[in-house]
Amino acid sequence: MKRLVPLSLLLAVLASASIISSPKATNGQSAGLVSSVLSRMERNRQSLKSLKASLSMEKYNSQLRDKENYSGWVLYLPASGRDASVRIEWQRPQHEILAVSNGKYTLFRPRLNVAYVGSSKSSRNKAGGVLDMMYMSKQQLEARFQPLQDVREETLSGGVSTIHVTLVPKGNASFKYAEIWVDSSGMPVQTKIVEKNDDATTMRLSGMERNLKISSDEFSVKLDSSVKIVKG
Repeated sequence: MKRLVPLSLLLAVLASASIISSPKATNGQSAGLVSSVLSRMERNRQSLKSLKASLSMEKYNSQLRDKENYSGWVLYLPASGRDASVRIEWQRPQHEILAVSNGKYTLFRPRLNVAYVGSSKSSRNKAGGVLDMMYMSKQQLEARFQPLQDVREETLSGGVSTIHVTLVPKGNASFKYAEIWVDSSGMPVQTKIVEKNDDATTMRLSGMERNLKISSDEFSVKLDSSVKIVKG
């Protein structure tokens, strides 16, 4: 079965390069820019009550030098750690639904008429990347990552002004490094996670609607009795 995404790091957007090198700390890095991006992210974390957005993803296979592109939408209700509620519905290249709520996940693949269910801590639950970064506090960033690297201003496609940051994890993480692009409101609108084998997953949020009233029913996947349930 083809792995859809690390959607790793949920709870953790568009240029995937054919050659990826490990990031270096930027000489003369502006302390003011670092302080600004951390303050933006903290304000966003404190003010964000819900999010609805379009979501695009590009997966890059470093061995095949090949890309796969996905598009869909996401609903997000923040909470502490993996207790956040998330629904990601991919429309292309095929219809799939991933819902995470109350410590459990459902991954439904209509084409196969199969649904995978289990604990949100399962390796199959990969609703992360951009969403994981979205609700991470300054203290969590400092605990999980080395001092911020390659901090610079960058404009994304569509004219979105951001501050770019490279995050190198402390300890034995499952990935090599991550990049995030934070907009003026403090929202990490794009993330790129580079794995140890140089595969990369880039995710991008657009058309964001903040603090809408979202029913908890949105995070429950209604399954027909004919659907095969696989626990894992």
